[in-house]
Amino acid sequence: MADHSSKLSIKFLFITLVMLVSAITLGAAVSLKLITEHQHHKAERLSDIRNLAHLISEQIITVEKLYRNDSRGWPDDVLQHLDSIPSILTVHVYLNPLGTGENALSNDNIQTTYDKIGQPKQPKRNSNDLARLLEPKAGDGSFEYMYPIVGEMGEIGLLYIRVSDQQYQGYMYSAMTRSIALIVAVLAMSGFLAWRFQRIITDPIHTLTQFMRRVARTGEYGAHVSVASTADLGELSDALNTLLKRMQGYVEKNHQMEQEYQSLNAGLEEMVGQRTTALKEANQELIQTLEKLHQFQRQIVQNEKMASLGDMVAGVAHEVNTPIGLGVTASTMMLDRLKTLKDDFENKSLKASSMQKFIDEGEENLNIIYRNLNRAAELISSFKQVAVDQSSENSRVFALAQLIDEILLSLRPRLKKLKHTIVVECDDALCIESKAGPINQILINLIMNSLLHGFDGIEQGEIVIHAEIVGKRNLKLTYTDNGRGIGEDLRKRIFDPFVTTKRGQGGSGLGMHLVYNLVTQALNGSITVESQKDHGVKFDIIFPVRVMEADKVLSGRYE
Repeated sequence: MADHSSKLSIKFLFITLVMLVSAITLGAAVSLKLITEHQHHKAERLSDIRNLAHLISEQIITVEKLYRNDSRGWPDDVLQHLDSIPSILTVHVYLNPLGTGENALSNDNIQTTYDKIGQPKQPKRNSNDLARLLEPKAGDGSFEYMYPIVGEMGEIGLLYIRVSDQQYQGYMYSAMTRSIALIVAVLAMSGFLAWRFQRIITDPIHTLTQFMRRVARTGEYGAHVSVASTADLGELSDALNTLLKRMQGYVEKNHQMEQEYQSLNAGLEEMVGQRTTALKEANQELIQTLEKLHQFQRQIVQNEKMASLGDMVAGVAHEVNTPIGLGVTASTMMLDRLKTLKDDFENKSLKASSMQKFIDEGEENLNIIYRNLNRAAELISSFKQVAVDQSSENSRVFALAQLIDEILLSLRPRLKKLKHTIVVECDDALCIESKAGPINQILINLIMNSLLHGFDGIEQGEIVIHAEIVGKRNLKLTYTDNGRGIGEDLRKRIFDPFVTTKRGQGGSGLGMHLVYNLVTQALNGSITVESQKDHGVKFDIIFPVRVMEADKVLSGRYE
């Protein structure tokens, strides 16, 4: 079940929204009212201070006429009647020196002053202050204003008046207090109404929620709920009842299907048991057939090895026949010359020249016999070693270059009729301990594949056999030819059994399969092929060997 504790409820959102809208609406209304009243009262205060300044200036003009020629000056209480006006705090009267406006007003031209009792006296104003107060200015709880005194002779001076603003501030404070009280009261009423109205919505929703939880817990999909506090909630409860009715139908249908499934499952188990028994029998037959197939495949591979060995025997026999025949011919000639020499000796007709001729011919024939018998011995020895290697998979110590030479010598009957060349790139001092038989069979099959397939239609091809030690214990044989190459489709299947392009023409399709098995199983190595059509072929063969000391192996001192 999802965790909804961190999410807001409808109740909270509804009350918060109502309170927020009410607060914004009331704040805007009250602010607009206060701003309007402030502007209205400000205009009234400005009008009042101007009227007061005008009335006082009229009085000053009258007094100035009365005391213009009086050397005693103005009486001190000329402005004391202003005590009857509570809002007036200070009055200064600035007159021109002669009262005629002929000279500019100076800083000390105060004719009379008035300061309300209990108020601090205001300092004298200079020209800059007087110019600043040509319009009423709000100060610290008061308004200041400089009004021109204009008589019959023109402007005779200026009147500075400062009027209290406490009445207005008291009024504004009272208005603010009433507004705040109104806002609080309206917000409280809005909160109460929102709380009451949200219950009309949230209580039925809570009822629906509890009902659905109970249904989900007990699985009583046949239950019904009725909530009709509002039209929307009534529609919601009807929709829930319809949903529960459908779910009840699905549950009943599912129960029925489950019973059918159990019945079907019982029959299916019996059928599976019968099929399993039949499958076991078929599987046993398949295993036996597969074993026979493996035996047949091994027999075919063995026949392939013996066929190649038989082909080699025929070639070597033909190759050995020539030096032995020459030896027989030379020995027969020696017997004839010896018989003639014996007759001459018995008849006592032997001449020195005949004896010298016999010696010369005998030496020549013996050399011929020695050379041909030695050649036959080498061929037979090479064939014997190759034959032993092909029939044995035991490890032995050998010089790799010498092994390759023996393989090429055994293939001489096939190679001497062709113009192809084989280049061996192998260090004569490279001596290893490994299985010579698989290496022998691998190289023979690769060479025969090149002769049969790679150089088909090519008069002079080239084969390169490169051998080197990689790492510490791995021998890498790289076999390449510049023949016709292998197509992409055939290259992917070249190591599969019975894959050949010469089917019906002497190709069994087992040569490369035999090579793959010898590399991976007999030598525990790996083989990869790279080739493109008409661009030759390259085989990389890597398998573990034991590198031996060359001087001991080549000298025959290795034990």
